[in-house]
Amino acid sequence: MELIIDRLFHEFTPPFSNSVLIFTIILLIIFISPLLLRKIKIPSIIVLILCGLIIGPHGFNLIEKGDAVKLFSTIGLLYIMFLAGLELNLTEFARNKHKSYLFGFFTFIIPLLIGFPVCYNLLGYGFMTSLLTASMFSTHTLIAYPIVSKMDLTKNEAVAITVGGTIITDTAVLVILAIINGTHSGASGWTHWLPILFSFSVFFVFIFKLVPMVAHWVLKRVENERYSHFIFVLGTVFCSAFVAELAGLEAIIGAFMAGLVVNKLIPKTSPLMSRIEFAGNALFIPFFLISVGMVIDLNSLFAGSATLIVAVALTTTALLGKFFAAQITSKVLKYSTNQRNLIFGLSSSHAVATLAVITVGYEMGLIDQPIMNGTILLILVTCIIGSLVTESAGKAMIISHEAKLTPDATVPEDRILVPISNPQTMTDLMDLALNLTEHKKHEPVFALTVVDDDTKVMAKLAESREILGKLIKHASETERKIDIISTIDQNISNGIRRVIKEVSATDLVIGSSPKSRFADLIFGNLINNILANTNQEIFVYKPMVPVMNLTHLRILCPAYSEMETGFARWFHKLTIFAFNLNLKCTFYGNKNLALAVENVSTNLQAKPEIDFIRMESLNASELQSISTIPSDLIVLIKARKNSVSYTHEIDQLLPTLETLKSENSLLIVTPRQND
Repeated sequence: MELIIDRLFHEFTPPFSNSVLIFTIILLIIFISPLLLRKIKIPSIIVLILCGLIIGPHGFNLIEKGDAVKLFSTIGLLYIMFLAGLELNLTEFARNKHKSYLFGFFTFIIPLLIGFPVCYNLLGYGFMTSLLTASMFSTHTLIAYPIVSKMDLTKNEAVAITVGGTIITDTAVLVILAIINGTHSGASGWTHWLPILFSFSVFFVFIFKLVPMVAHWVLKRVENERYSHFIFVLGTVFCSAFVAELAGLEAIIGAFMAGLVVNKLIPKTSPLMSRIEFAGNALFIPFFLISVGMVIDLNSLFAGSATLIVAVALTTTALLGKFFAAQITSKVLKYSTNQRNLIFGLSSSHAVATLAVITVGYEMGLIDQPIMNGTILLILVTCIIGSLVTESAGKAMIISHEAKLTPDATVPEDRILVPISNPQTMTDLMDLALNLTEHKKHEPVFALTVVDDDTKVMAKLAESREILGKLIKHASETERKIDIISTIDQNISNGIRRVIKEVSATDLVIGSSPKSRFADLIFGNLINNILANTNQEIFVYKPMVPVMNLTHLRILCPAYSEMETGFARWFHKLTIFAFNLNLKCTFYGNKNLALAVENVSTNLQAKPEIDFIRMESLNASELQSISTIPSDLIVLIKARKNSVSYTHEIDQLLPTLETLKSENSLLIVTPRQND
């Protein structure tokens, strides 16, 4: 017993030396930290860095940055730069290349010109340190790009040139890094530089001639082995990084160039791309971010005013440089204020490229602890500001019609999926789904049950098929076809999302979730998981009376609901539902919604009775004023986060709505959005 206690004491005495224990702790951090902090508006990159700080030498000193951590950290750094090159949209860059060159030049040179005197004159750093730190201001990471993608703004020219400018500025910064590295290593005179220039030339021939040729041959010819392509791509990354080092360049330059040259050979939706992103995002990149946190010493940040001044100066300079670059670009290209803000929001976030440059500089000895710590503050602030500005500018463009978006006038063929978990409400969900489409349509409605993969899986499958069989009998009375699907998965939401792709579902009808459990506080409930990971139109239904007993639809629409790309689709669905069941439709919204309703309803073939009541804002007092009877169905249009009509007040309105209208059936409609 005493021997066991001594062994435990030895193993758990920090810093830990057991490599298995170290690896386990890091994997637990990668798994738990995003889940625990998902409610906090902090980018996941910051969460992992902070976790590294906590377990590192300057935190609780649980783990030292030994050889194993350094190895995975290096792999993660190279993988980040490879993905940065791989994920750039070269097609959009080619389409607007001249304007991208212009913005790329401004977003590189202006932060550099502002940052160098700040570091050299104000902060008192040396020439090389000031140049390297100033070049960091020129990099940016498109953290906020998913926001404009969801808003369908990716085809806007301002977005296209920002994406293109990323290639220009990041490449230019890496060239500066290579020059600094050569100079710092003692290069002087032509006799020293000529061999280096020759080795650079050999590297560029290797990366732009040999690598694409071999990659094209392998990716086209080697087809049978499932993992061969991934192993080849991984080998290409590290081989390119190694050859870059042989040429006197930094390894991250080789990894970035490797991403650029295989960019067009790997389709963005291919299984290979999925494997590449999975390996990086699940393991390699989190390891690197945690290792960065292990280097940070926050005590020095708050030990004196000098270090804090460095952090504030870096953050302010980075934001000012990107703002002036966006401002000058918008003036030259005659862009609007909203487009300028969109460019600034997209290009102001500093993350992976910034970390890569600063990490290399720190290892070279050019970057000291205050700059390293200040960079973390810079990343945190710029990622938050960039996301907020991008979302605000995107909404403003849509509202002001600058985006030139038009709601979908055509409604694609309906493929409605109905996950069944509660036999008591399954007929209500199916009746809702069947009546959301025209009765003459022949597309089936898909009824789905997802069974947990455990020892009783066969019995559960048999039970689920028996339940779904009752739905087929129920649907036969309406002469509509139902296809039943029973599938096995470890996670219900994952199973639903997988089947959505398999059947190409356009809409999802799901019952409201049961009362939240403790696990939901950590992992999020089923509906929120589905909303966050799909783009389909979703109907969340809480039935209080049978669908056939409904008499009236009362549809609550937040401001700018008519600006959503899915507006015409949900409007068409609800009016068909009302027409099929002979229900009256009453819309509640502002004057802009009234005009949109009038415009879209003129094209309806199946048109129910529609009226409109002006309601400038949705709040508890306005809801109280709506007179209802139990046979009224209350419909709330609630867009996903980052959509133009989404507000936090809508989330807060849901419990109020359930309380005030507790006798009424409730339907939450989340409009379809772009991929």
